[in-house]
Amino acid sequence: QAQLVESGGGSVQTGGSLRLSCAAAEGYKFSNYNLGWFRQVPGQEREGVAAIDPDDMTKYADSVKGRFTISQDAAKKTLYLQMNNLKPEDTAMYYCASDNGSVMDCSDGYCIPYDRLSWGQGTQVTVSS
Repeated sequence: QAQLVESGGGSVQTGGSLRLSCAAAEGYKFSNYNLGWFRQVPGQEREGVAAIDPDDMTKYADSVKGRFTISQDAAKKTLYLQMNNLKPEDTAMYYCASDNGSVMDCSDGYCIPYDRLSWGQGTQVTVSS
């Protein structure tokens, strides 16, 4: 699986915005993979936030729908997550991942990553009230 490096996290107040980036290693054929953003709070399971396929079809967890936007730039080999109207409950470590198949399974608006995914260091997002 390609090496992906997350960046762009930080501390913002409620209602603020951040844009996360996920850069792929040289040689990575961006257009071949499904990509996704995930987040995890210590002591809780990792959850799926948003996913995008090679045809730019997107999927979002209900908790972020209408506030977050996932996008990709194949030329720059970079995945993005634009996060608007941030809430304290969005505070988490955010990770990106890729796979030849689907990256997350969603049921009743809640998404979880598939076990086969690999994880990098992540980037911390903290939203204060």
